[in-house]
Amino acid sequence: MSTPARSTPPNAPICALVVDDERDIRELLVLTLGRMGLKCDTASSLHDARALLKRNQYALCLTDMRLSDGSGIELVQEISQLYAQTPVAMITAFGNQEAAVDALKAGAFDFVSKPVDLAVLRGLVQHALKLAPAVGAASEDAPKRAPMSGAVASRLLGQSSVMAELRATLTKVARSQAPVYIAGESGVGKELVARTIHDEGMRAAAPFVPVNCGAIPTELMESEFFGHRKGAFTGAHADKTGLFQAAEGGTLFLDEIAELPMSMQVKLLRAIQEKSVRPVGANTEVPVDVRILSATHKNLAALVEEGRFRHDLYYRINVIELRVPPLRERREDLPVLVDAILGRLAAAQGRLRPVLHGDAMEALAHYTFPGNVRELENILERAFALADDDGIRAADLRLPEARPAPSLQAQATAAAATMDPSLIDPRESASSALPGFIEEIERKAIEQALVDNRYNKTKAAAQLGITFRALRYKLKKLGID
Repeated sequence: MSTPARSTPPNAPICALVVDDERDIRELLVLTLGRMGLKCDTASSLHDARALLKRNQYALCLTDMRLSDGSGIELVQEISQLYAQTPVAMITAFGNQEAAVDALKAGAFDFVSKPVDLAVLRGLVQHALKLAPAVGAASEDAPKRAPMSGAVASRLLGQSSVMAELRATLTKVARSQAPVYIAGESGVGKELVARTIHDEGMRAAAPFVPVNCGAIPTELMESEFFGHRKGAFTGAHADKTGLFQAAEGGTLFLDEIAELPMSMQVKLLRAIQEKSVRPVGANTEVPVDVRILSATHKNLAALVEEGRFRHDLYYRINVIELRVPPLRERREDLPVLVDAILGRLAAAQGRLRPVLHGDAMEALAHYTFPGNVRELENILERAFALADDDGIRAADLRLPEARPAPSLQAQATAAAATMDPSLIDPRESASSALPGFIEEIERKAIEQALVDNRYNKTKAAAQLGITFRALRYKLKKLGID
């Protein structure tokens, strides 16, 4: 669909469009934006807003949800399709999170609740102007922003249809301020996708703060996320800045968000909704401006159904969902990935790029890659170190045999089934012999998983079918170093 031609006089002031059927709200917004140096046009209906959009070019549009002749969602959709260079934000009723989520999905880059907080509104406007800095002063022939820079696109390698679709989606997602949930198996590159969204968006100059939610002890989570004041608890010898404040103006990436305990999920939801945090030991809240990206290798929707993840938090972080495909679903990308990885390894070690012989490539093509791209990198790094001068052959890859790893419970059940009951002293209770027997089975399974995964605890936990926190507890309980 083509964009209708609109003209903007040279050196015209930056102009915003305010759409609301309440006169008092329109006057408040015009006054606030005017103090920020913006000229405002106003409309009280969809009809009037459409007429103004056809005639003028705007740096920002603010629209109410409910209008006299329709819904503001319709206007958001039309602006996203017809006037893509104009960022649009939604004004919603207080506490109406569903309307805010619908607006973000329709193409709004952000929202503000009534009664309008002027500080929040000013921050929203500043972000909008970063999205379209030249609108209102540039000509129609001004070059548009490239959909994705070559440097960033080179990170998301692959010519498969699923990767092409992912890159195309990232172009749209980067422009929005909506929370994004990145789903995918371990090792597919979820953090890489998150960094790409950050680097391609208007927050690129601000911090990108990744955090592994499963690696933070439960008792320290609130302090880590929100910070603390000196003397707030034993050991708090000085003020500490939390992760939210460290990401101010930028992006906070919550990896493995499914590992958050329920108590922390409640506090995280409030921080996201209120856009403010209260450091431990502080009397007042601190406003924060961050974009939330989250990811997990688990089925978050299933955890919601099981009551292990909050329904309201799930819908707050999952405004836009991206699925990163596993490597087995894009095997045609293997050659370009292998070439890029070997080139990077050779450059890092100051060596010539090794030749990958046909038998090695064939072996990779038939391997299932349970660890995805991360596993491919590890395999090639090991092969590069062990290969002879003539290049990498299949034997150098040392691919593990494809076999599903049974869970701890399955191993315990199988072992118990083969145990001879006659060998158990009936005088020994279930509190002695059987638990000790099961603990020994767990010990052997954990030790084997650690060996299989080269003592990578995160991968070992995934192989065993338990959480990283549960594995850490069992290592301590069983005395495994």
